[in-house]
Amino acid sequence: MSKIQDTEVRWGILGVGNVCEVKSAPAMNLVLNSKIEAVMRRSEEKVKDYAERHGVSKWYTSATDLINDPEVNAIYIATPPNAHLELAKLAAAAGKPVYVEKPMARTHAECMEMIEVCEKANVPLYVAYYRRELPHFLKIKELIEAGVLGTIRTVHINLKQTLKPQVISHVETNWRIDPQIAGGGYFFDLASHQLDLMDFFFGKITHAYGFASNQAKTYEAEDIVTGSFVFDSGVLGSGNWCFTTSANAEIDETIIYGSKGNIRFATFGKGEFELDTDEKGIETFSFELPKHIQEPLIKTIVGDLLGTATCKSTGISGARANWAMDQLVKARV
Repeated sequence: MSKIQDTEVRWGILGVGNVCEVKSAPAMNLVLNSKIEAVMRRSEEKVKDYAERHGVSKWYTSATDLINDPEVNAIYIATPPNAHLELAKLAAAAGKPVYVEKPMARTHAECMEMIEVCEKANVPLYVAYYRRELPHFLKIKELIEAGVLGTIRTVHINLKQTLKPQVISHVETNWRIDPQIAGGGYFFDLASHQLDLMDFFFGKITHAYGFASNQAKTYEAEDIVTGSFVFDSGVLGSGNWCFTTSANAEIDETIIYGSKGNIRFATFGKGEFELDTDEKGIETFSFELPKHIQEPLIKTIVGDLLGTATCKSTGISGARANWAMDQLVKARV
């Protein structure tokens, strides 16, 4: 059943910043039965420049004006997280489906309010956890479900990065490390992708406990988080995230351990992973990633709205990543 009363999804985009340059928005003009109708940014100079460079005929400096544009029938919220709840409310009140950037909001409570307003307005709510539709992660899920690893025992996430010079010099203007805007620091920005991906592989996290600290004291948000979690499926997990390590300690590695083998991959790397089983030893898989990384997910959203496909990244699933993050940073030491 179609979720909009049209044969084409005509997007209105709120907040055409960096994510809309290559990752997301251009794909909306490439997916069948989808196009960008209008864009909005508070700076007239910046929104006009974006519209001209990307061939968009309409632009606004007011979110309300864009949402109320009668030609716009779906809203993409590409602003920082602090505006997600307010803008989702406005879109829902206008009866228009919502696609929101990740993390879904600053807190799980805000996520639940977004879900509630969209359900009351009977409009779909999607979240930009696009890794659920990337080819190498779909292959990993396929291997897990086919029993190639045997019974899954545990998963370990290890993400460590250096404190970049540009972070130090732009602390006051970097919204990703301002808890009032982002909900937390780089943990909220990056671990949200990882925890959602684990949800995709193993089901929802039912228990999570962790510790967060600000060791370097360069900015207000946490810069290190460690924790453990339990999935509804019975799989146990752990994670270690630190954003102030030495350069030689940098790592982006997740390892899934099963009774017959393991898989290791980088969440933010190339479209490849390594499978190591007792039966066959080490095998390497490599997939080409799309130029516009959100295109496969946007394709499912368009299909979901038009009644031809199902999207796997919804407000319900997206909120679960926020819940897990809230639990993991609850104990500040």
